[in-house]
Amino acid sequence: MSEETISEDVGAAVEGGSAPGGEKSDEKTDTANNKVDILLNATGNVPIMKKRRWAVDQDKPISWIMKFIHKYLKLDPEEKLFLYVNQTFAPAPDQIVKNLYECYGANGKLVLYYCKSQAWG
Repeated sequence: MSEETISEDVGAAVEGGSAPGGEKSDEKTDTANNKVDILLNATGNVPIMKKRRWAVDQDKPISWIMKFIHKYLKLDPEEKLFLYVNQTFAPAPDQIVKNLYECYGANGKLVLYYCKSQAWG
């Protein structure tokens, strides 16, 4: 499965189908670029993303990923989006990806589930 890199420009990644630079990595965590592999899984009645696996800057907050998913799925601004780590808890929006990966990452990636309604926690 191909892996896309999420960069600073969320809009370009959504509109163009890939992030600027189009970097792809075969490693699970790319330390040279400070990226963390994230697997995004749909839960409930939310649309499924065509690409599930993304490389994200490790210093990004979870709120940034939520905004990215919201734009990628072209959800209405008033629609809520919930994000869960390993089907267990919803991280705080200001939580940093690196911290979650170090604590809950498995097999070289961080698994996040997204949905429009509360599912767990």
